[in-house]
Amino acid sequence: MPQNRAMAQLTLHDSLTRSTAPFVPLDPAHVRVYYCGPTVYDLLHIGNLRAMLTADVLVRLLRRLYPRVTFVRNITDVDDKINARAAELGIGIAALADGTIAELHADLAAAGVLPPDIEPRATHHVGEMIALIASLVASGYAYAAEGHVLFSVRHFPEYGRLSGRNPDELLAGARVEVAPYKRDPGDFVLWKPSTSELPGWDSPWGRGRPGWHIECSAMAERYLGASFDIHGGGSDLLFPHHENERAQSLCGYPGSSFATVWLHNAMLNVEGEKMSKSLGNFRTIRDVLQDAPAEALRLLLLGTHYRSVLDFTRAGLDKARHTLDRFYRAIQHSGADAEGPVPDEVLHALCQDLNSPAAIAVMHRLADAAMAGRQSAGEGLRAAGRLVGLLQADPEQWFRAGTDADAVEQAIAERLAARKARDFARADAIRARLLADGVVLEDGPAGTTWRRA
Repeated sequence: MPQNRAMAQLTLHDSLTRSTAPFVPLDPAHVRVYYCGPTVYDLLHIGNLRAMLTADVLVRLLRRLYPRVTFVRNITDVDDKINARAAELGIGIAALADGTIAELHADLAAAGVLPPDIEPRATHHVGEMIALIASLVASGYAYAAEGHVLFSVRHFPEYGRLSGRNPDELLAGARVEVAPYKRDPGDFVLWKPSTSELPGWDSPWGRGRPGWHIECSAMAERYLGASFDIHGGGSDLLFPHHENERAQSLCGYPGSSFATVWLHNAMLNVEGEKMSKSLGNFRTIRDVLQDAPAEALRLLLLGTHYRSVLDFTRAGLDKARHTLDRFYRAIQHSGADAEGPVPDEVLHALCQDLNSPAAIAVMHRLADAAMAGRQSAGEGLRAAGRLVGLLQADPEQWFRAGTDADAVEQAIAERLAARKARDFARADAIRARLLADGVVLEDGPAGTTWRRA
């Protein structure tokens, strides 16, 4: 059930207006959100995760504030990148897409990202895309040429408003396909012909497949309506993808507003440089989670505001893990074994344009109080963590995660036997060996317990 709604006024930064303002839903009883999902030809990388984590925190917060939220995140499973990768691997296109979807679901679950309410696949909605394209052609916003259908950017006066530049400026800095059948270099493809070995569907313009941009317009309208509240994604999608989506949707659904708010997260660097395979610093979610807990990766990403460029570093990941150790230890010290209400300060911070660093600062203050034995602070810390997808483990499990518990218990038994035999040098050596492996032993009246260092 929504909590704290009366005191919390959510503000969001809208890329269209380039300003931060109070969020006013079209229908306060039902908030609708669309995010662009991945093109399924490879494993998700941590840049992909940043966009999905921004959406995850946004939706978690909206569900705290409003009675009903519908979150749609699509899957692009028809695309030239998929075709090329399948050919490179020598496997079927559908097999590549299906296998990659299974992998992305596993990686996102491991990273603690909640699934969307609806996850439409582009290939399941080609009929809606064809209908939208036909409407654009009939109204003069699109034209057919040599088996292609293209959107005419000069027929839409607002083209370029979302990205803040005029069409000529946009084209100067973007990769555009130069083709003789285009009336204007900036016209973008809504439909393209398919050869027999490529995915294709029958259409009024011949057998072919949809362009990338038309997919999201059709699926967003199908599940959220022609006008909805929030559209999000990485800033790399601002142009051309979101600019083109907005143009074709406003023209194809007359009288609609498409998205009321456009939310874009900034990009991610790795160790100070742009992430790329050529630089050898490309990191998939799976790569990172082999070396660190998912919550540490999450905390690292949340430690920078979503609209600021984030630098992913090994040192930052280690620091995030140590911060989580502190939070879990504070929960233990406070004796909190239940979750309390989300503290107002945390909710207020997140309502200021998803200010996760400010929310984490409040969590540090809660941890200070919890370490002093305030149970309510520990309960508040748990609740704050859950709102942003952190502190979801039992503290004892957290401190033992990634450690061979049976091996540690065997070492403890050997140490106990050595102490009974008054072989204190061996007992000390066992303790030192475990500490070197990241395991701390704590002797008490009830015996010896252990935790990860």
